[in-house]
Amino acid sequence: MLQQTQVVRVTGYWTRFLECFPTLEHLAAASPQRVREAWDGLGYYRRAENLRRAAGEMVTHHGGEVPREPAVLRSLPGIGAYTAGAVASFAYELPEPAIDTNVARVLRRAFHPRLRRGAAGERKLWDTAKTLVPRAGNAAWTTNQALMELGALVCTARVMHCTICPVRGACRTGMNRRSTG
Repeated sequence: MLQQTQVVRVTGYWTRFLECFPTLEHLAAASPQRVREAWDGLGYYRRAENLRRAAGEMVTHHGGEVPREPAVLRSLPGIGAYTAGAVASFAYELPEPAIDTNVARVLRRAFHPRLRRGAAGERKLWDTAKTLVPRAGNAAWTTNQALMELGALVCTARVMHCTICPVRGACRTGMNRRSTG
């Protein structure tokens, strides 16, 4: 539900959705129409169908459990690199990066301000994120969450709040802004 949708918008839907589908088995057995109705109002309806299909695969091929391994997660319908990293990091405390739009912006500004968009640029961001994520327990979770919050609240798309940024001293864009005024 949180793919391309803010938490504040999802909050009311989450509880209602879980009441309809309390387990992966319930979601997997539901009709596409019933899942869409429970999702109604969130938009991006393809996500609801992918979630239902992924639940079916988890029930059929993974013993009704959400897989831990990012590569296995990525094989499920609707799960890309960001979602796989987020699930592995937040649910299982594995040392995996989770690069959403906000994190990508922070990494670009802090480490690669001239990085071009495209496959090579994305690979560079993932490589950078992998070096930043601590290898132990909930430190990976905390780092991913901190990067997301930094991008959502401080290093925003419209305004860079460099004067209050906690990483300004190590940020290439922040250092350049300081030297240019």
